[in-house]
This record gives sequence, C-alpha cells and structure tokens, in this order.
Amino acid sequence: MKQRITFVGAGSTVFALTLLRDICAYKSLVDIEIVLYDIDSRRLQTTYSIATQLLKQVKPARNIQVRATLSRNEALQDTNFVLVMLQIGGYRPSTVFDFEIPKKYGLRQTIGDTLGIGGIMRALRTIPVLLGLAEELQRVAPKALLINYANPMAMNCRALALAGKVTTVGLCHSIPITTQQLADDLQLPVNEIDYLVAGINHLAFYLRLEHKGQDLYPALQAFMNSKRFPPRRPTIGKDMIDHLRYELMSRFGYFVTESSEHLSEYLPWFIKRNYPELVERYQLPLDEYPRRCEVQIAEWQELQKQLAQDNALLEISKSNDYGIQIIESIINNHSRRVYANLPNRGSIRNLPYEAIVEIPTLVDGIGLQPTQIGDLPAQLAALIHSNINVQELTARAAVERRREYVYHAAMLDPHTAAELSLDEIRAMVDELLEAHGDYIHLD
Repeated sequence: MKQRITFVGAGSTVFALTLLRDICAYKSLVDIEIVLYDIDSRRLQTTYSIATQLLKQVKPARNIQVRATLSRNEALQDTNFVLVMLQIGGYRPSTVFDFEIPKKYGLRQTIGDTLGIGGIMRALRTIPVLLGLAEELQRVAPKALLINYANPMAMNCRALALAGKVTTVGLCHSIPITTQQLADDLQLPVNEIDYLVAGINHLAFYLRLEHKGQDLYPALQAFMNSKRFPPRRPTIGKDMIDHLRYELMSRFGYFVTESSEHLSEYLPWFIKRNYPELVERYQLPLDEYPRRCEVQIAEWQELQKQLAQDNALLEISKSNDYGIQIIESIINNHSRRVYANLPNRGSIRNLPYEAIVEIPTLVDGIGLQPTQIGDLPAQLAALIHSNINVQELTARAAVERRREYVYHAAMLDPHTAAELSLDEIRAMVDELLEAHGDYIHLD
C-alpha cells in the first residue's frame, strides 16, 4: 500500500533538500507519495523542482511520486507521516523584532530560537499553527505520525502533547553532528565511538563517551590543554570558535550536545553587558542568527538559478538525520535506535514526568519506544530544570492563551533574569507582543 509523506513548510529548502535526498537514498522505500505543502508559492515551486530532479535519478521500479499544493487540507488528507519544518513570521519581520527589541533593553542574543526571549516569542508564533495542524490531522489522518523539526523544539512538542490530538516526535541533528565533532577533536573514527546521551533538546549530555571500551573524557581534558584547542567549527558562512561547551564540561563534568553559540544563551553566565570580556574570551557571535538568515536567503536565490539549468543534477546521499530513518523503520519493520524528543514519562527519573526529553529511542514497525535512563547526575538535572521551567510556562501560555505565563517564562529565563529587572522584562515582553501583532494569540 502506498505510503504518503507530507512536508509542511516545504519551502524551507535546507531541511527539505536533506529529507528528499534521504528518501531517494533509502532503496527500501518504495511506493511512496511525497506531498509538498507551503503557503509561499515561490519557495514551494523551488522545492518541487528539487524533488522532481532528484526523483529523475531514482529507478521507476521504486514508484516514488511527488506533488505540490498550497492547500493544507489536501496535503494532510490520508497522510501517514508529516514532516514539519515551518518558521512562522520569517526572518522579516519576526526574527528582526526578536533581536532588535531586546537589544534596546541591553539583552543580547546569538541564535534566539530555542530559549531566551527569542525562543519564547518564536514558540508563541509557532504553537497556534501547530495546534491547528494537529486538529486538522485528527480529522483527516488521525493515525499519522507528526515529525517536528521546528524550533523551539521542546516548547513546540510540549504544546502538542498538552493538546493531545496527534502522535508527535521531535527530531534534531545536534547529537550526530556533535559526535562527529568530538571524533574530529580526538582524531578518532566516528563509527568507533560509543555513547549514551540524555537530557533535553540542545541541553543533553554525553553520560557515556567511549572508544573501544575506554572512557574518552580524560582525552577531552587533554585536548583542552593542547595547542589545537579551542576547535573551529564550520557553520553557515564562516567558522565558529567552540570554546564555551568545553568550559561547561570542565565545570559540570559532562559534554553538552549543542554548539557554544547556542549554549551561551541557555545559561546566565556568559553573555553579560557588564562583562564584555566574557563574550570576547569565548568569542560568542552576538546577533548570529540574523546573519545566518541573510546567508541562507542568498543561498536560496543561488539555488533557484542553478535549478534553472536543465542539466542541473542534485546529489543523492544519506544524511545523519533521523526523520527518514524513522519512516523507513516503521514502514519496513526495520529495528534501529535514534535519538528523539518525547514526553519523559519516567524515562529520566529526576526530570518532570511530562517534560519533553531527548533520549535514545527504539523504532520499528510498532513505532517509537523510548528507553529508560534512570537519574541524571544531580548537577545536570538542576541545570536542565532551569530551561524546562521556561519551556513549560511558554507552552502553557500558547495553549491556554495566558499572557501572564509569558511574563513568568521571561522572568524565569536564566539569561534574561541575569540581565534585566522585573520591570524591564515586563516592558520588553509588552513591546515584543505588540510588535508581533496577529502572529501571537493571547487573551
């Protein structure tokens, strides 16, 4: 029976291209219909062109078809899997508001998509759209699996869990990327590294990190003292200095899964207007996400030009992303382990029962089965709690349309609370909510 995979926010070319390549690369995926949905007809057409060029390289025997639509109802009808990669409000105006308004109050950010005031506002814009999507899925494809890539991951998935209308899993590529980076730092083959990671999205930790049975943490400590430290990481448009999370490891004992530029704004200690030397010491890229948006827009425009050439070929290759792995496992009852964001429900005993946690998860024809971790080290659980508090209040603010919860979330955010007074936080939230207007729905 033909399986339908729907892309919501298909105009997000970066995510869509990776997932389309993966579908083509998994030869065991046959009899598939790909449905591309977006509200932006130009971007949708670009992704459709990418998909058709990729599928030209797939043997007809696999019977993979693609179509594009501007109708959400049509896209979701009788679908089996929904891949969500949307960004509500876009770079302009919403991301610009999220950075420029807090800057007036002295609050600086690097990425602003996961926690902090930028993450809160992004969630408030995104969650109502996700809830509408879930309600429609309940009507037209109640058994579909919603696979969420949209940030802020934990807040979005928590809101969908609160609404309880559709089976949801959240996916992020930070764990396989970080594992490769650690292998590069230690000059080891990545496929020889054994690890166990648990926590929350963007704040999960390597509880075990080994090479052929040997603990690698002493080697990481030695790397910190070598001439090769700190490492440079390639990112969009330039390299980043990845210093801060090694610093966190030296203080808390475990390596974290998210990059230094992201990590800096989940904590109260590093981006501080009265201590600019900290930003310089750790080379933290303030206002980094707007710069990346500009680069991605330019790359998207260049991609359009390339696709205009009739002989343009797109390479088919497997990524380290988990989305199509999950789909392939469920369709073909192929057992594998992935890292997924799911409601905790006791998997990590010393984190809240309903929090969204990132943990190793088994997947096969039955679906997703989270594994049991037990207790995290106490210091890691405490650090993670400071982020979960903000996630919970923001998710409830969006689902229950409670403006007061937005103030509470901002006041409890570690970075915001370290920089601003209560009066400044409230004034900043009011100004942001007014600027975002109809993108955010609160009573």
